[in-house]
Amino acid sequence: MQRSHPTSHKHRKPVPLILCAPILGFLITAAAALAQTNPDQDRQPVMPAHLPDPLVFADGTPVTTPAQWPKRRQELLHLFTEQMYGRMPEPPAHMRFVVEDRDPHALGGKATREQILILFTGKKDGPRMDLLVYIPNQVKRPPVILGLNFWGNETVDPDPGIRVSDRWVESGPTSYLDLSCVKNNHATEACRGIDQQRWPVEKILDAGYALATAYRGDLDPDRKDGFEASIRSAWPELAQGGDNFSTIAAWSWAMSRALDYLQHDPRVDAHHVVAFGWSRLGKAAIWAGATDARFAAVISNESGAGGAKVFHDVHGEGVLRLNTHFPYWFCNNFKQYNERDAELPFDQNEVLALIAPRPLYIASAILDQNADPQGEFLGALAVTPVYRFLGTTGLPTTTWPAVNQPVLGRVSYHVRSGVHSVTDFDWDQYLRFCKAWVKPDTSPR
Repeated sequence: MQRSHPTSHKHRKPVPLILCAPILGFLITAAAALAQTNPDQDRQPVMPAHLPDPLVFADGTPVTTPAQWPKRRQELLHLFTEQMYGRMPEPPAHMRFVVEDRDPHALGGKATREQILILFTGKKDGPRMDLLVYIPNQVKRPPVILGLNFWGNETVDPDPGIRVSDRWVESGPTSYLDLSCVKNNHATEACRGIDQQRWPVEKILDAGYALATAYRGDLDPDRKDGFEASIRSAWPELAQGGDNFSTIAAWSWAMSRALDYLQHDPRVDAHHVVAFGWSRLGKAAIWAGATDARFAAVISNESGAGGAKVFHDVHGEGVLRLNTHFPYWFCNNFKQYNERDAELPFDQNEVLALIAPRPLYIASAILDQNADPQGEFLGALAVTPVYRFLGTTGLPTTTWPAVNQPVLGRVSYHVRSGVHSVTDFDWDQYLRFCKAWVKPDTSPR
């Protein structure tokens, strides 16, 4: 694949890292705290010395007032669109929502189940997404947790009313899920509820939140030969150039289109929709929150490199592995940074800054070294100065917390025991976070 070296960076002079005095003082204090020995962990996270500062303009001028932030924010959006995630289409002018199912007695009467075809070009034989929504019947216009799922809507709950996906599904051995129900790369009735441990639907409903989800494979099959089956192929003009429409961007863009539907649904509170994602879909949730300010909050569950982890913390998965194993995840321009993690002219703390000052939760697992939990914590820590600069609070600690000891704040973080997954422990913290920061009260009907 040919690499593109955009002229905007070819002719740009190196920009020195300039830290505003309050930011510099905060990071020095944080670095000192992080250097303390914690016998419970193998490696203490240490703030990289040359981490790019989101509060410095591209020309090296410090951002000195919150009134200047929108201009700097646009710079960062342009930078990451051009160099990492690629361009995305505008919201389609002819997009249609077709409600194929609305059952007010789902899950034993606990919820209203909706299944909606989102037709991106208005045509049923065109690119589409099947959105599944559960709305608790005892809550008037609840906030919504919205996230893409890995293996099909039918896998999140054994509810027999969920339509079984007709899309291509991966099969064969996987360390994350038993996919023996998948036959000839298509889901079967036996796939119902096989991933319900990661999607505790009734727990979420009982907490007063609606849940909306769609299958990642509706949007992109997530394989090297998958372009023609991806929604990206519907916009061939965006496949050209170094800032081409990438898979991560496609998933993020689709989350915004799901939010478009929720804004048309009077049964939910579309002003309080949380973007949620695990692993590669956590990367997508972060970029969705960064590019679409309508999302009220973002929850990143073990999103790792290209998500919440800072690349300058050179551990776990890096740029080269992302671009080698998943060359379609990010745009072509990103490939010029292979093996340059420690010298990147940008980093994920700047992507996280695009979410500020909205609430943000970053979570890790201690045995998930590929995602680099220390680097994910550094992402939460390094974005905190932006939250404070914008007049709110960020992460309420500078010390990596002990395992299974969440730190809840406007920016929240935990590292739990175990491996790469989503657990009840994770969801318990996310629901506490949502209650505190997204919408503290729900109104009983």
